Amino acid sequence: MADETLDAIGLDCPLPLVKTLQTLENLDTGQVLQVLCTDPGSITDFQVFCKTTGNELLSHSANDGVYSFLIKRQI
Repeated sequence: MADETLDAIGLDCPLPLVKTLQTLENLDTGQVLQVLCTDPGSITDFQVFCKTTGNELLSHSANDGVYSFLIKRQI
């Protein structure tokens, strides 16, 4: 379902958000980015990030300490 995957595993805040913003800038409107990270605060961080940037958080999940986010570029 994702057009691109960003591996931010092992990075602490704010690096997953910074790298997500950089990657989203290279995607076309409507494309979906999957972000993988291990920062436990990332669930709240990505909810706020998407609300602030105008992108859509399609889903998020956690499995064995790895958080996965699907973000649709809206702008």
